[in-house]
Amino acid sequence: MKTRILLVEDDPTIVEALSELLASEGYAVDTAATQADALNRALAGGVHASTGALAATTPYQLVLLDVTLAEGNGLAVCGALKQAVPELPVIFLTASSDVFSTVTGLELGADDYIAKPFRPRELLARIALAIRRAQPTRHVLTLGPLTIDTDRAHVERAGREIALSALEYRLLLLFAANAGKLVTRDQIRDALWDDAGTYIEENTLTVYIKRLRDKIEDDPAHPALITTVRGLGYKAIG
Repeated sequence: MKTRILLVEDDPTIVEALSELLASEGYAVDTAATQADALNRALAGGVHASTGALAATTPYQLVLLDVTLAEGNGLAVCGALKQAVPELPVIFLTASSDVFSTVTGLELGADDYIAKPFRPRELLARIALAIRRAQPTRHVLTLGPLTIDTDRAHVERAGREIALSALEYRLLLLFAANAGKLVTRDQIRDALWDDAGTYIEENTLTVYIKRLRDKIEDDPAHPALITTVRGLGYKAIG
């Protein structure tokens, strides 16, 4: 899924140039030219008619915001966005001489600012950094093409979730944490014993390995991610 950016700017020339630049870097870009349009687009559901409260979700990962707008005010947009979705990164585009707006924008919670005219590569670097800082830190392991999010006990391959039982997941974690190393059958049995609560027989252990391979290998009959070291145990791809 592409990272979505909302560009709030009322100069058609700048909108066209920045949209092309951001799209060339793989971003999905929406644009807004007024304060009202920016808030309607940025805040899912907009403003609740009955209460006047702002929505608390957004389809965007970053807002690139001009301070001066023909209709409305960029500072007001920033304040409303940060009140509704504090974690949403906002970068101001300001005139190099507009110190007041720069300071005010930062006080309202803007994450960064860049003065016009700006260098495209610098802007892109600032955008990437702001998005990266806003993302929650996750503990992720990899095993070949597999991605294991240990915070969520979530396993993916090529963006598709792989459903594992508790024992299969525990077994996969053991191999991922010891990638490239020999894992003996005794080590596996000890790791699974705590989870299962019962002693695991040799044949049962072989069945668990087969079930895991059936779910994660391209060709379970000729495994590449978890290979057998005859007479010793198994080794996961390093």
